[in-house]
Amino acid sequence: MYILGISCYYHDSAACLLKDGEIIAAAQEERFTRIRHDQDFPTQAIKYCLKEAGITIEQVNYVGFYDKPLIKFERILTTYLATWPRSFPSFIKSTPLWLRKKLWIPQLIKKELDYKGDVLMIEHHLSHAASAFLVSPYKESAIVTVDGVGEWATSTICKGEGNDIQILKEIRFPHSLGLLYSAFTYYLGFKVNSAEYKVMGLAPYGEPKYVDKVMETISYNEDGSFKMNMKYFSYDHGLEMTNGHFAKLFGQPRREPESKLEQFHKDVAMSVQKVTEEIVLRMVRHAYEITGSKNLCMAGGVALNCVANGRVVKETPYKDVFIQPAAGDAGGAVGVATYIHHTVLGNERKWHMTHAYFGPEYRSDEIRQYLDSNEIVYKELSEDQMLDATVDAMIDQKTIGWFQGRMEFGPRALGARSIIADARNPENKSVVNLKIKFRESFRPFAPSVLEEKCSEWFDLDVPSPYMLLVADVKPEKRTIPSVTHVDHSARIQTVDPHTHPRYYNLIKRFDEKTGCPVIINTSFNVRGEPIVCTPHEAYLCFMRTNMDVLVMDRFVLYKPDQKPLKEDVDWRTLFALD
Repeated sequence: MYILGISCYYHDSAACLLKDGEIIAAAQEERFTRIRHDQDFPTQAIKYCLKEAGITIEQVNYVGFYDKPLIKFERILTTYLATWPRSFPSFIKSTPLWLRKKLWIPQLIKKELDYKGDVLMIEHHLSHAASAFLVSPYKESAIVTVDGVGEWATSTICKGEGNDIQILKEIRFPHSLGLLYSAFTYYLGFKVNSAEYKVMGLAPYGEPKYVDKVMETISYNEDGSFKMNMKYFSYDHGLEMTNGHFAKLFGQPRREPESKLEQFHKDVAMSVQKVTEEIVLRMVRHAYEITGSKNLCMAGGVALNCVANGRVVKETPYKDVFIQPAAGDAGGAVGVATYIHHTVLGNERKWHMTHAYFGPEYRSDEIRQYLDSNEIVYKELSEDQMLDATVDAMIDQKTIGWFQGRMEFGPRALGARSIIADARNPENKSVVNLKIKFRESFRPFAPSVLEEKCSEWFDLDVPSPYMLLVADVKPEKRTIPSVTHVDHSARIQTVDPHTHPRYYNLIKRFDEKTGCPVIINTSFNVRGEPIVCTPHEAYLCFMRTNMDVLVMDRFVLYKPDQKPLKEDVDWRTLFALD
């Protein structure tokens, strides 16, 4: 049985294909169109999923959509009426898209795919809950979902048992922890639905001096329930997230994008981060109380807040925690597909998620053909030679593009499409940030660490395979400055020998040669672009930046051997930073 899950038209469109309840392919549309956070119908992602399975759309039994558009449109119209006439500009801008596309999802899917079967839709937060629980290893679990907004819900507490998910509590729009964080993202001059992680990365440079002012915009209770003070926000009716009252409260206007970050901005970032963490902690503790489960599953965009997640693991009574690696809207495609298979159709759960490598893969002969046809200079090495060459390059302080196996599903690079370097060199943080990624210097890098040695180096005693937990670097191990944030924390990816053997063997060999089982891992892309998907995109990124080495499969490319890339523009200037 094949079931196709689809998410689109808000942000991070994606497709997921199940075969007899197991994910066999999943990808975001942005990886194919090269439009970051592409929200359009995931035509290319669906095409990839079907190709990976070797089937046509006629062989798909059900198609699922991760949302109920009619209910969402009801919420939007109700909100517009309640805030009229202030909502008029937003109404004029958004309504045509609803009337043209978003209200006709089943018809649109059938037309786009030439699909004759059934299209099923489930509620947005149920998709999030299913994306975590139904692919988890747990037979029963508390489930917490937190994001901007679905139809009406913005946060839910659920109980999962067997194939069933019961929503126990929910918080409704306009009260939203995700939108609170997005509002501060907007106020700090970053892009909403795209750069919330920048606020999280900026926060450790500040002090929580403005918690009292944040608390004027939101109040919360012991059980994690909360209420927004809408006096300060305009996202319910306008085209901006905050208003003049918000700027007056904090004493400064919104920061202009790309302008200098002052200490004030860092303190505001830390203040909203602390409030967010406190609400999440209270919410998951309350979920423990009302479900009685020692297992926790989490999803929704706020579940990508790795700092809050680290505290959940450390400071709550749960025995085990599973967070969907594609916790945002992309993961909704997984959620609706698994919900149809297990909950609607009643099929037994026999499979659980152990990795996130569900994207496209390029075989050795395909990579060789690409390199040869473009007269690109490379060395084809044995497995051992390739690992040694890569490790030696890292030790020689080279920065490496690492392109291996199936691409990751979700926002994190996990060793399939990564840029890697020696974490022991303090200069590598600024080198990779400014000369390769062309991004802000305050942005931290994640460490990839051998799973069995994680607890020796970090204050973390559980696996973190999806780079979704932050923990402190142990004081005696602070010899890895390029992955140690200003507050001595790190966003950790643990690597085991089963899920990505080649990446594990690389780090192990680095450890054998240096005594350090930790390397820098950041996504293989430059600022403003999606992670590279194809060998051609990897080569372009390699040539357009100050990367030193590119390793694709067993093919090693050294920058000095390459012919200059002929382009009409100086590509580097497009991403230059002040």
